[in-house]
Amino acid sequence: MTETAENFDLVVVGTGSGNSVLTPDFDDWRVALIERDTFGGTCLNRGCIPSKMFVYAADMAHQAGHTGPLGVDTSLDGVRWPEIVDRVFGRIDPIAQGGEDYRHSLDNVTVFNGDARFTGHKMLEVNGQQITGNHIVLAAGARPFIPPIPGLDEIPYHTSDTVMRLETLPDRMVILGGGYIAAEMGHVFDAMGVSVTIVNRSERLLRAEDEDISAAFTEIATQRMDCALGSPIVGVSQSGSQVTVSTEARNVTGDVLLVATGRVPNGEQLGVTRSDIELDDDGYVVTDEFLRTGVDGVWALGDICHAAQLKHTANEDTRAVAHNIAHPDDLRAPDHSGIPHAVFAYPHVAAVGATEQSLRAEGRPYLRALRPYSDTAYGWAMEDTASFAKVLADPDTRLLLGAHIIGPQAPTLIQQLIQGMQFGLTVDQMARGQLFIHPALTEVVEQALLEL
Repeated sequence: MTETAENFDLVVVGTGSGNSVLTPDFDDWRVALIERDTFGGTCLNRGCIPSKMFVYAADMAHQAGHTGPLGVDTSLDGVRWPEIVDRVFGRIDPIAQGGEDYRHSLDNVTVFNGDARFTGHKMLEVNGQQITGNHIVLAAGARPFIPPIPGLDEIPYHTSDTVMRLETLPDRMVILGGGYIAAEMGHVFDAMGVSVTIVNRSERLLRAEDEDISAAFTEIATQRMDCALGSPIVGVSQSGSQVTVSTEARNVTGDVLLVATGRVPNGEQLGVTRSDIELDDDGYVVTDEFLRTGVDGVWALGDICHAAQLKHTANEDTRAVAHNIAHPDDLRAPDHSGIPHAVFAYPHVAAVGATEQSLRAEGRPYLRALRPYSDTAYGWAMEDTASFAKVLADPDTRLLLGAHIIGPQAPTLIQQLIQGMQFGLTVDQMARGQLFIHPALTEVVEQALLEL
């Protein structure tokens, strides 16, 4: 005999940004929240927030011993790793638990702790229980991609989900990958005194960034860490407590292996196609501009439906979905124009808009300006000889097409360019229509704009 499904007005799968769908508009709705992992999602528990708390500590550790050009002699006396971990998760874990406790306390919300799978049209199964929803929001995010490397499935390894909770620091760590997770975690563990080797099949790190940024970051990283770049990985093996990664060029050995080779969306794991919800070739849930799937009443937001995989885009999606469900006669599309992002490695990287190589591939005309931090008074004060700001503009409209910064405070410095780009200011208006504080580091942005 088939169990009768429990019906809800709204079902939300995933409690990261999905948790924020529940605005006051839904106080009188019967709501189901489904979470298979820790309440609060990736950003809170194993992504943006804890990683940046580790990064900040790593920044402080890395600066020790690197202040000689300023005439200041410093050294790193030591790292109390267990205390760092406790500081991070001692703050985060209670937030996650508090958020779940709050949702449990609401009379109109039922929390399901378990894996959700579609079993039919708008029908989900969680812990053996069938539930349906008039509206269903897919906010189940993404997970680490595990590449099909021979031997990898036979040895222990970490991903970004687990590596920040290591109980002790290893002597040596091998990191597979060359994207933002590899860059940030490489910085963290190197700064903490671990001997880090980054293994990446591409010859460049952060290769999705603008070509000048990627080249500069790779040069700095290779001076700081052992980097085995530009050679395919042929296998992974373990002998005792040692893990060996073999490439066509060399073998790399470490105590801990971190797999940081990208992230993939969770739509397939939910079995969304059983409800006739379409996935694209990369596994992302297909939506229209209002984040509606092809099934009436089913919506998707965040990492599960587009490749940006950024918390600020997921938050923008959440606002749109919450509004659209509550106000079906006044649909709003999330604004994904000029999505900015940052990499909190060392040095920092920040970007918005087009890269130079993408403009070149399109055959689109552009103007280019690149100004080093050392051209500014504050850059002199820092003795910074490697950092720079780069801007790209349309030669006819004089509108900003892209901006890329590598160096200290890059994610903060780029915000004024994001704002100017978003509100349609020309590069001339951005450069000359305001006063830049002298001698603040923002002058590097001013100088780049003036060069255009």
